[in-house]
Amino acid sequence: MQSQRMWNRWGGVWTAGLATLLVLGISIAVVACSGTGSTSTSGMGTVNTRLSDPATCETPTGPFSHVYVTITDVQANLSASAGATDPGWVDLTPSLSKSPQQIDLLGQASNQCFLATLGDAQQLQAGSYQQIRIILAANSTGANITNNACGNSAANCVILGSDGSVHTLQLSSEAKTGIKIPSGQIAGGAFTIAAGQTEDLDIDFSTCESIVEENDQYRLKPVLHAGEVSTTSTSINGRILDNATGNPVNGTVMVAVEQKDSTGVDRVQRSILANADGSFVFCPLPSGTYDIVVVGTRADGSLYEPAIVTGVSVGSTVGTVNLFLPTVAPGVTATTAAQLNGVVTSQNSSNAGTVADIELSVLESVNGTVYTIPLPPTATQSSATMSVETESGASCTVGTDCVSYSLTTPTGAPYLGAWTSTGITLTVVGSSASYVIDGNAFVPSSGGTSDCNPTEIKTAVTTLAITGQGTVSLQPLAFTQCM
Repeated sequence: MQSQRMWNRWGGVWTAGLATLLVLGISIAVVACSGTGSTSTSGMGTVNTRLSDPATCETPTGPFSHVYVTITDVQANLSASAGATDPGWVDLTPSLSKSPQQIDLLGQASNQCFLATLGDAQQLQAGSYQQIRIILAANSTGANITNNACGNSAANCVILGSDGSVHTLQLSSEAKTGIKIPSGQIAGGAFTIAAGQTEDLDIDFSTCESIVEENDQYRLKPVLHAGEVSTTSTSINGRILDNATGNPVNGTVMVAVEQKDSTGVDRVQRSILANADGSFVFCPLPSGTYDIVVVGTRADGSLYEPAIVTGVSVGSTVGTVNLFLPTVAPGVTATTAAQLNGVVTSQNSSNAGTVADIELSVLESVNGTVYTIPLPPTATQSSATMSVETESGASCTVGTDCVSYSLTTPTGAPYLGAWTSTGITLTVVGSSASYVIDGNAFVPSSGGTSDCNPTEIKTAVTTLAITGQGTVSLQPLAFTQCM
């Protein structure tokens, strides 16, 4: 059986002591644009570019005490297809090329939505910017960084909370071509600046999802999203409680904000572990309406049924959301869960094994809408979704690279309710869980470039017994025609 390689996805809620928000405050002169991104009339506008890192893999709940990256530039391009050497890249932070800034992505903030200046004023033409990229310093330049927190050995590193050891954060192409945020990872497909407007651009760096551990080495597999946010009313907050006790959960709770993709599937945009008192805050969030999906694990290992709150607008409080344990009989709750095991394979067009990064999501259809059910926090799951990397091995099918995975999921049916300003009523939908495991393939170290044909493969629907059924073996996810 192949060893499972995964990196965790902790997402984007801001809570005091668990997040840091870094802001590039940029005053920009803009020119109005047409629908194709060409320019026409002149005008003045302002854009604030924010680099945020809402992380929850920080010690003591996670493995890292610090994650340092050194930023040398932030750039934008009007073209969705522009390559690394395209002359259309616009420099948003020219001062950083002379004085790169080393940022602790797990640095604690003294308040929610803490802001820190990173950039400087720069003129920019208006238009629909369909690519953004962040350039990191090469690790070989570590000795040139003033007060290098990585000990001059590298420009980018992680520091483990367990023993304080420093490990170089290996880069692929980030120092040369940058961490790219393509249009598919920008809310609305592009960041549009028009004459006379003031816009805020939030770049969300999902730190923990972006780190791959391989044989005691750490590699950056960057995961970023971007979207327009306003300067006020940019949060969604609430509190999660145990329905049976009326108290905060004695365990760990994960909260995710989701929006529908182009196929109508609710996908995780940000995720966070709730505080010990059950509270959570997502801040900042791009304007719009989100669904909130909550899962939880009690200290005794029992998994709560998912809770789904639909139609929550930015600037709203969700209020109190109760979590329920599966009920197998009146007054009798279930304490078991299902373990979904499977194998992912990948091969190229010549039917030879090739490496691919695969993101695995647990999907469930509830009243006609397909939601992503975040993975409940366990000793091996600290992320809303799981990513694995295929590799060659003796156990792989001939002509493929492969990797095995194991997902622990609740067995109970979800509770569903629509958001209202007066409170939320959750109603259980069904009697037990019915899941599909969804795999999406990406080119390794590409920053989100789709791979294989087709790029997405799903398992058949698996209906679980509410009393738990131990291990469930799923059919392989076989990706072909990969790069």
